Amino acid sequence: MRWLELTVFCVTAANSALRYILMCWISAQESASRTMAMYLIWLRVALVFFGASSVAVIPDVLSGQARWRRLVLPACVAAVFFNFVGLAEMLNLAHHWVPASLHEIETSFALLLALTFLAIYWRYRAISLGLFVLPIIFLLLLLPAAGPDHAPLSSQWMHNGWVLLHIALLLAAYAALIFSLLSSLLYLIQERRLKQKQVGGVFSHLPPLDTIDQIAFKTLVIGFPCMTAGLLAGAWIAQESVGAGYFLDPKVLLSVGMWLLYVGMLFVRRHSGLRGKRAVYLSSLVFLVALSVWAANQFSTVHRFVAP
Repeated sequence: MRWLELTVFCVTAANSALRYILMCWISAQESASRTMAMYLIWLRVALVFFGASSVAVIPDVLSGQARWRRLVLPACVAAVFFNFVGLAEMLNLAHHWVPASLHEIETSFALLLALTFLAIYWRYRAISLGLFVLPIIFLLLLLPAAGPDHAPLSSQWMHNGWVLLHIALLLAAYAALIFSLLSSLLYLIQERRLKQKQVGGVFSHLPPLDTIDQIAFKTLVIGFPCMTAGLLAGAWIAQESVGAGYFLDPKVLLSVGMWLLYVGMLFVRRHSGLRGKRAVYLSSLVFLVALSVWAANQFSTVHRFVAP
């Protein structure tokens, strides 16, 4: 009789424990779903605000009417806020603070571009760059806001401060390179207008040549230490994890080439005052090499965050 009572007690206890575990699991799944839904909501709200600012900046730049700026800037600031909240929720859900997946990188880069745009506007009152940058940011957020990224990531480096520094500095360098390229393009447009003595027209409200040139050069100067420090941090990580053989990796070789081109571009701009069409060509070349460095992730053996 005692054995029967003990058996019934054990079965009841086991049943209660299983119920409790199941309820905890269901609660955790619902909580994760709510968190996932929330970060997607924040990113979609940011996408709407970036879309609104991308549309409003067109009549602002083309007509020069200040009333459109009252929509562009508040919408962009609101988008930055929701972009940041969405990124924080996304990384918190992934249980790491290193943006490594495609969606995390795109969201981080969009936030960085938006902050740089606002900083340049605050310093130079140059809204014209938004004509190109805001649509780029909108496109960058399309995929992350559409749904979660299910690519499995290796947890080996997800909590490493050096990896976070490496990624953050290189994203900052890429952002500076984009703004330098776009500023050189605006310089070319404005220079051509002045040479042809055009009055009015589509680009009649661009900033003065000197302002555009300052933006192009200073963003280039700021981006260089970011790229240098980011590559050094990456080299240290690769040396510790792979050894000296990392230097033969295609991504590493392309990164060194990109850095050398960056040095060459800075040297030429500083000593020969390179502007206009040649500056656009040189900036475009460095940017294309930067894109090839990004694409080289597919062939790299030392630069992978995706779990095998």
